[in-house]
Amino acid sequence: MSAIEYGYISLNKRGEQLCGDRVAVVKEGGVNTLVLADGLGSGVKANILSTLTSKILSTMIAEGIPLDDCIDTIIGSLPVCKVRGVAYSTFSILSVDADGRGTLVEFDNPPAIYLKNGRLFAAERHEREYRGKKIFVSSVEMSDNDVIMLMSDGVIHAGVGQALNFGWDIDEIREFTEIQYDSSLSAPTMASILTNACWSLYGEQPGDDTTVLAVKKRKRVPVNVMIGPPVDRDRDAQVVREFMSLPGEKIVCGGTSSQVVARVLGRELTTSFDYPDKDVPPIGYIEGVDLVCEGVLTLKKALGYAETYADTTYPGIKQFKGKDGASLLCRELLINATDVTIYLGRNVNMAHEGLEIDNKTKLDTVSKLAAILRELGKNVVLKYN
Repeated sequence: MSAIEYGYISLNKRGEQLCGDRVAVVKEGGVNTLVLADGLGSGVKANILSTLTSKILSTMIAEGIPLDDCIDTIIGSLPVCKVRGVAYSTFSILSVDADGRGTLVEFDNPPAIYLKNGRLFAAERHEREYRGKKIFVSSVEMSDNDVIMLMSDGVIHAGVGQALNFGWDIDEIREFTEIQYDSSLSAPTMASILTNACWSLYGEQPGDDTTVLAVKKRKRVPVNVMIGPPVDRDRDAQVVREFMSLPGEKIVCGGTSSQVVARVLGRELTTSFDYPDKDVPPIGYIEGVDLVCEGVLTLKKALGYAETYADTTYPGIKQFKGKDGASLLCRELLINATDVTIYLGRNVNMAHEGLEIDNKTKLDTVSKLAAILRELGKNVVLKYN
């Protein structure tokens, strides 16, 4: 089975509090509908126009209204700038199911970049006309690890009059994305790499609203996490065996949890003496478990990393190269996983009495982390024990 993963970054034009670009995502009946709209100009007016465009299109398409009617409605609704003679909002639409089959529709945005098996692929674009406006429609059939990238024109304007005389053209952008591609990179990471390049070309002062939306088809990867032992200690063996029987990666967070798992499995628990990050306790090892790390302190650090990863305005590249427990945990949950099952034990750790790492802190941290994972489009199941 496969999954459709997506991620986007939007940079505001310098001096503006609101972005004139807008991304809307609707999942309905196994189909992912993603719309990137770019309002004319910048600031409040552009933000309102792009928001209306993206919401109307994504909602209509998700409701099963024929594509022709959706486009006709939005083209007919958009006013035209009297000075420039162009519509007040451009848009790109990608509607794709879990099998990777779908439709790409483009109206006045830079053409999408399609990477098939890591190589540039030119999907056939069919020109149509709606109310005097040219629309390009393409059929897509994505295979695992294929990536489609949609963008606003702030991307091709990056560097104009600064690092580059006339910005970089679409062919140069395509070449850049092909060079940067790696099958292990997530959709948010791919989007962040291109956006970060724009951020640098703009000298960290974007001259236009800039948005990159990346969509990737990938194999489903289940990751299972055990955090804390069950309230009823008599259920330790049952919970551990159930947890270990799940398909996919196994992660155990917490010293007590690790001891319980090692005891039930009859295996040795060892601890590393390396501190790649002085603020994160070292990881451990249990045969048959993919990652063993400390509990609350590591989870709190991981939550901070996750909040940055999910921030759609953060211009940095979204990767986790650290060897500490929090970085390794984030790499599994945020990059590798498509489906996450969390076994959350509510047993109180007496060693935490009087410290700011009580049971409530653990539960709140896990709840926030789960919310971020869902926001990123991952399937999350929380099982309390």
